[in-house]
Amino acid sequence: MSILPQDLLQPTVIQTVFVISLVSVIGIYLGRIKVGGISLGITFVFFVGIIAAYLGVTLNPDMLGYAQNFGLILFVYTLGLEVGPGFFSSFKKGGVTLNMLCIALILAGTLMALGLWAVTPLPLSEIMGLLSGAVTNTPMLGAAQQTLLQMDPGSAEAADMAMSCAVAYPMGVVGMIVAIIVLRWIFKKFHKPIETKEDKDTTFISEYVVSNPAVFEKTIGEVMKLLDVTIVISRIWHDGNVRIPAGSMHLHEGDHLMVVSDRHDTDRITALFGQMVPKDWNSSDIDWNAIDREVVCREIYVTEDKLNGVRLGSLKLRNAYGINITRVNRAGIMLVASRDLILQLGDKLTIVGDAKAIDNVANLLGNHESQLDTPNLPVLFIGLALGVLAGAIGFSIPGMSMPVRLGIAGGPILVGILLGAFGPRFHLTTYTTHSAILILRQFGIITYLAGLGLSSGAGFFDKVLTLDGLVWLAMGFILAVVPVLLVGVIAMKRYKLDFTHCVGMLCGTMANPMALTYAETTGIGEEAPVAYATVYPVTMFLRVIIAQIVMVMFC
Repeated sequence: MSILPQDLLQPTVIQTVFVISLVSVIGIYLGRIKVGGISLGITFVFFVGIIAAYLGVTLNPDMLGYAQNFGLILFVYTLGLEVGPGFFSSFKKGGVTLNMLCIALILAGTLMALGLWAVTPLPLSEIMGLLSGAVTNTPMLGAAQQTLLQMDPGSAEAADMAMSCAVAYPMGVVGMIVAIIVLRWIFKKFHKPIETKEDKDTTFISEYVVSNPAVFEKTIGEVMKLLDVTIVISRIWHDGNVRIPAGSMHLHEGDHLMVVSDRHDTDRITALFGQMVPKDWNSSDIDWNAIDREVVCREIYVTEDKLNGVRLGSLKLRNAYGINITRVNRAGIMLVASRDLILQLGDKLTIVGDAKAIDNVANLLGNHESQLDTPNLPVLFIGLALGVLAGAIGFSIPGMSMPVRLGIAGGPILVGILLGAFGPRFHLTTYTTHSAILILRQFGIITYLAGLGLSSGAGFFDKVLTLDGLVWLAMGFILAVVPVLLVGVIAMKRYKLDFTHCVGMLCGTMANPMALTYAETTGIGEEAPVAYATVYPVTMFLRVIIAQIVMVMFC
């Protein structure tokens, strides 16, 4: 007589939930183990699922399929919702170069995979699995699998695709680290300086002395028209007194200006005003209130629903209240408070001015931080429904025999990006706390990885411990290293990209936070995570879409 309840021994809902939960928790704990400072993280859930399936654990295939697919849908949608606000702005300024290099790396890896398919006897399903593992991108694997199953329901090649991905995945992590080591040697070989520290915010505070006769006695409004970059003049010191700037205020020789701008625009600003004061105003221990004395500096949250999607300039806060908004913190990213900035719920505004005036502005903006703690569930379910619907709609591409569908991996991420980017403009409250988004995203990917391992692991070791398995390992390593080195060298020689941004861009394109963690332990500059985040949204979207196009065109 078994000591276990019968429901755990039968293909029931209880059995499915119990096994997936057990596989997940074991994988999560194993993922905390580090070797040489590197860990596979939650990807260990995938390997624990494979081992469980190899040992004979079987579940109801319909229930397992539902859990796996729903986990993937939840993951890609919440990922799109989180990166949406910065998706299109990532193409501005230096982001254009980073994203073009990102696209080049994706295309190079895809073309190399297709080349290996052409010269080896391996089927395309295994090649796409190897590519997904080499670039450590399980949503790409999910998209390719779904496309294959749409064309051939019940195809046994879907399991081979997952197994080849599992074999190549460790090679993707190790190969990326090897590529970073080689690129570091190349940079030193060519005597390129490696950045070691730089503020990772997009805003930079600096002080200038008005010493250019061309701007003497001109109004701030007139001077601003002479610049082709966005800046905010936070304070003016005139005759020893702190003043809040207004567009009609005149600049005088010797005035000191505190300016918020992009770090890379300081040379042009210096040329305009005449002299930059060599003082670091970006230190975290500066007491702004003690410096000002006559004015105060506070951070105010936007929590009023009616302000979601409103342009900052349309509120005319400076004219109405005599205050100045210097910066906007959105999801941890600092933005310059330009007139054209579209406000979103959850934005944190840094405001300088009279204490009473700031209180009045706080009442207007809401400033009820506790309201932001409640997750916005309607947008979550609306987005999931629209994402699945978008994924099910087929569209024809000339030369392709069957309509292309975004599927459950492509549709939700596209809808998530669009809602995150444009939802506030239609007064849709897309703000959800970072912790809420993170737990949903992690829950989704862990459930997907557990289901993927359990559904594809039965013959894993029988396949790996063969000559074919060794071929998989070698090809996974090649796909992980060669395209990265190729694009990395081009970025260095052709686009003069510094080592910090180069490594961040490469790790983001390969969706490899483990390699980024390794790079940070070597003293790389703090701009690497910014470059990573700049290309990551484009990476996730293109990997999912290209995987489906390749399967439809060549399978």
